[in-house]
Amino acid sequence: MQITERTESEVREGIQHLNEISHPLENTEQLEPLMDLIGDARIVMLGESTHGTHEFYTWRAKLSKRLIREKNFSMIAVEGDWPDCYRINRYVKRYPQSGLNAKEVLGNFRRWPTWMWSNWETMALMEFLRTHNFDLPNARKVGFYGLDVYSLWESMEELRNHLKLENKEGREALRRVEECFHPFSSKEGNSYAQATQVLSYSCESEVNHLMNVVSKIGTSDEFDREFDFNTEQNARVVANAENYYRTMMRGDAESWNVRDRHMTETLSRLLDYHGSLSKVIVWEHNSHIGDARATDMEAQGMINLGQLARQRYVKEGVIRIGFGTNSGTVLAGTSWGAKMKTMNLPPAKEDSWENLLHQASSSNKILISSRFKQHKLFRQPIDQRAVGVVYRPEQESWGNYVPSLIPQRYEAFVYIDSTTALHPFHVDADPKQFPETYPFGL
Repeated sequence: MQITERTESEVREGIQHLNEISHPLENTEQLEPLMDLIGDARIVMLGESTHGTHEFYTWRAKLSKRLIREKNFSMIAVEGDWPDCYRINRYVKRYPQSGLNAKEVLGNFRRWPTWMWSNWETMALMEFLRTHNFDLPNARKVGFYGLDVYSLWESMEELRNHLKLENKEGREALRRVEECFHPFSSKEGNSYAQATQVLSYSCESEVNHLMNVVSKIGTSDEFDREFDFNTEQNARVVANAENYYRTMMRGDAESWNVRDRHMTETLSRLLDYHGSLSKVIVWEHNSHIGDARATDMEAQGMINLGQLARQRYVKEGVIRIGFGTNSGTVLAGTSWGAKMKTMNLPPAKEDSWENLLHQASSSNKILISSRFKQHKLFRQPIDQRAVGVVYRPEQESWGNYVPSLIPQRYEAFVYIDSTTALHPFHVDADPKQFPETYPFGL
């Protein structure tokens, strides 16, 4: 996606236009333009330009609370692993033996990057959900779910606990899967990925057989009305995670696409399970919720959740809201598996989307895309910041930006001028790490 040269007058006029059409954002009452935009939409996607920014979590939480209270949204689904997030779901719905407190539940997040959900910001959201759900019937309690695909071994462990003695066929199917993955018992996804390429080794048939068996047998738990759904979802994660790792060594876009197709499938399964009146709020990185067709991802053969959901649910309403910042601090690692630390996030580079918003004014603001999509400056690609769990400041001038047609990528954008790092619980990550995701750990 080529970024063309812009004249000084075009940039100046574009900045003035942004300043004229933006809505101020300092308190929850000023979220009204987003509430009006959302209307009766069934799916609202809330992004982030980094995985380690406090204000993105808190403003997404503020908007989510309003959507839950005022528009009866049914659940929050996030860029997190299914087993870990399902423990949060059990806690906020007050299922028996679901944990003494939110911090105890979040202490189970052991795989790097632990800080994405094991943090004070998530804990505050959990306590809100738990309180909100207190007097509601089970069918109306607001849930919390993970959409991601990485939890291959964790989901196998969950299945081991769920497939009870009477499920002989299920236990046998799981035994065959575990036996196939036994050479990689160190839980390193990259070792299995390498074996599929070098040795033509594959567990594809075993995991697909397990998924088919589990989908038919049914499981139950008198204290968890979602037990059967949870069991089947773990089987689907195992199958799709195997596919993800089998494709990732090819060096093309397919592993990314496997991941986002899985997230789209999980989102659809959640909506179907919770019924025709269900609504979902999605928390993911901008790279997943913003339409891939409006970025250079399309030229690389990449699709994403925001694109697929929009195509599938256009009649039911999909609103995608990007989040970004100009400068501050961010929590990240300098390499995959590295110790998390607070890093400086320098001012956005010249003529980037965030830089233009900063020049318009240094205040926080909301922008509705329909109000600036016709301006000449925004009908052409503009670099937009994208920082993942891996952040290398030395690449700031060239490596942390995505050329984007902003009004086509999102229906709205929330800009926080100066931001601060997340507040993590200092949970030690499992030293056996999965391989880095493309691009930049997003």
